[in-house]
Amino acid sequence: MIRAGVGFSNSHNPRVAAAEATASALAQAGLNRALGALCFATPAYAAAYPMILRVVGSDAHTREVAGCSSMGVIAGEHEVESGHALCVMVIGADEHRDELRAARFFVPSLRGRAQGVAAEVATAVRPALGKTNLLILLADTYNFEAEATLAALTSELPKVAITGGGASEDGSIGETFVFCGDVVSSNAVSGMLLSGDFDLTMMSSLACSPIGPAHRVTAARDNILLELDGRGAFDVFAEAAGPLATDLRRALRYVFAAIPLDPRATTIERGRFVVRNIVGASEEHGVVAVSFVPRVGDTIGFVLRDAERSRRDLKASLEEVSGKLISPPAFGLYFDCISRGAGLYGIPGHDSAYLRQSLGQVPIGGFFTGFEIGPLGDQTALLQYSGVLALISNKPVAPS
Repeated sequence: MIRAGVGFSNSHNPRVAAAEATASALAQAGLNRALGALCFATPAYAAAYPMILRVVGSDAHTREVAGCSSMGVIAGEHEVESGHALCVMVIGADEHRDELRAARFFVPSLRGRAQGVAAEVATAVRPALGKTNLLILLADTYNFEAEATLAALTSELPKVAITGGGASEDGSIGETFVFCGDVVSSNAVSGMLLSGDFDLTMMSSLACSPIGPAHRVTAARDNILLELDGRGAFDVFAEAAGPLATDLRRALRYVFAAIPLDPRATTIERGRFVVRNIVGASEEHGVVAVSFVPRVGDTIGFVLRDAERSRRDLKASLEEVSGKLISPPAFGLYFDCISRGAGLYGIPGHDSAYLRQSLGQVPIGGFFTGFEIGPLGDQTALLQYSGVLALISNKPVAPS
């Protein structure tokens, strides 16, 4: 039987916070010792990150500790996006250890090494692979070459489910950090492989939905869209943005580019596209700058981020994932973009309330991310403005 629990503390004393959160997690799980622990901590504790990890490992009686810095944490019904906040999730099992194993990993020096980083992560976790595998990947957002590394990693480990996200901070430090054991490092990736014989159910929910039709790129240079459908790219963007286009700075906070998963697609369909930032637009020059390199012939669209669209997609995604569950989840992990939360919905704890309403009293831990990794269609994708949920369940007991 897989057991897990999540604990939370906002004590200003980092040692007390680590002890409180770990004790609460162990109590919820009904464990005296854990197979592994995940720890997410806000920058208010930055100077004490190593000590926090030592306390978590010692109190949970495990060397398998991983985590990262985070602007905010998610622990059950707690969503705390500023100040002191610490989440600890402990994971364990009864005597039948084949159900679940946990193995941490750490790879330093990310820049310019996408292929090498992916190869090192794969080498680290291959000996621990089991019947079912979930790779939880936590990366320094400011140094991680996300798309290239993820593409290489899915090639290295083609049958391994991957989730996780980019470490985050509140702007007070200018660095993000990952944790492994009691090691704290920027310019690195860490995480944990969960392997064994369990059921895994995953979903992603997007805070953005299409506005207007899809368009064909008819002229582009580097990352600059010059023409869409034979028209000036800015004019097409302005039509999609509507009144928002009169305030470009505001428009770029809410309107983004959408790229379909299928390069042959002629429409932008829910659950079949990734979102990428628009980094600039010029009415004078008639162009739009994006955070990727478009090619002539590509299909792109525009999407709008707002609370109601996000709420509808989350509700629909949870209904879909609930229909896929074979048995009740033992625990869940939730990785939520920093652009969601109270800043989007106007209220705290929005997504956690929907998770609790849909799933009941399942221990769920996670953090607010710089980017997300999760399922999209039949692929593992680099996501933005998303919430990614991974649910681990015990295998149903066969009738005797």
